[in-house]
Amino acid sequence: MTPDAPARTTLDKATDENFPVAPFFLPRAWRADLMAVYGFARLVDDIGDGDLAPGGADARLLGARPGDGPHALLDALETDLSRVFDGAPGAPAAPGPPTTPGASEAPAHPLLAALRPTVRRHALGPAPFRALIEANRQDQRVRRYATHDDLLAYCELSANPVGRLVLAISGTATPERTRHSDRICTALQIVEHLQDVAEDLRRDRIYLPAEDMARFHVTEADLAAPTANASVRALVAYEAARARDLLDEGAPLVRSVHGRLRLLLTGFVAGGHAALDALRAARYDVLPGPPRASGHRLLRRAGAVWRAARGEG
Repeated sequence: MTPDAPARTTLDKATDENFPVAPFFLPRAWRADLMAVYGFARLVDDIGDGDLAPGGADARLLGARPGDGPHALLDALETDLSRVFDGAPGAPAAPGPPTTPGASEAPAHPLLAALRPTVRRHALGPAPFRALIEANRQDQRVRRYATHDDLLAYCELSANPVGRLVLAISGTATPERTRHSDRICTALQIVEHLQDVAEDLRRDRIYLPAEDMARFHVTEADLAAPTANASVRALVAYEAARARDLLDEGAPLVRSVHGRLRLLLTGFVAGGHAALDALRAARYDVLPGPPRASGHRLLRRAGAVWRAARGEG
C-alpha cells in the first residue's frame, strides 16, 4: 500500500456526507482547500470512532505503536498537526516544551501534509483543528448527554469549527456570518446523530439528551430495538424539529454571500433539510438504518434554499 492510499480511502468518504464537500463548480483552489480540511476532519472522526484498523497504515504513518487506542492516536495526530503549523506566519507555538523533538519536520500523514499549504495560503490558526481533536477525545470519555445545552456544547467542538474554516478559506468571515454558520453546522451534526442512533448505540454512545428521553419515556432498551416504537419516533421528531429551527436560524448566511460560495452554502443547508425530509418520510424510524435523502429530494431542497436566498419566496 502506498503512503497516499489511506488518504485516498479517507477522502472517498466525502460522497457519503449529507452535503456536498467540494463540488465541481467551485474554483479548483477552493476545492483543494476544502478537501484538505475535510480529510483532516474525517481522519479525526475515524480515529475517535475506532474505525481505523489497529496497527494499520494510518496508525503507522502517525508513528503509533501496535495496540494504541483512540486516545494515543489522537495524541499522535495532534503532534503531527503541530508540524502543519510549525513556522506558519502568526501561528502560536504548539503546546508542550519549546523544543519538541521533530517539531520542524514535515507532517508524517499525507492528509496533514496536504493541509499545510491550505493553512499557509489562508493564514489559518490551529484552534479549529485542535477543537475537532478535542471533540473526539470527549467522545472517549462522554457517552451520554444530560441536556440539550450539553449537546450544543459538544457540537461547538465537533461541528462548528468546520463551518468557520469554510468562511476563512473563502475570505468571508464576519462575527455575524460565524454565528449563522455555527447554527447550520450544529444542525447538520444533530441530523447526523439522528440518522445514526443505532450505530452510535453499538459504540455505547447516545447523543439524544437524557432529559428529552425521560420526557418522551424512551429507554436505552427502546433504542436497541430493531424498529422504533411510538415514543422513540416522537423523540426523534422533536429533535429533528429543533435541528430544522437551527437550519432556519442559520439561513441568513446564504443570503449574505454571493456567487459560487452561495451555491456551496445552499448545498450545505439543502443537505440538512433533505436529510430531515428523509427522516420524516421514514416516519422517524431510524433504528433499522439511517434514512438517506435521494438526489431528487436534495435538488428540490437546493432550489428552495436558493430562491429564498434571492428573496424569491
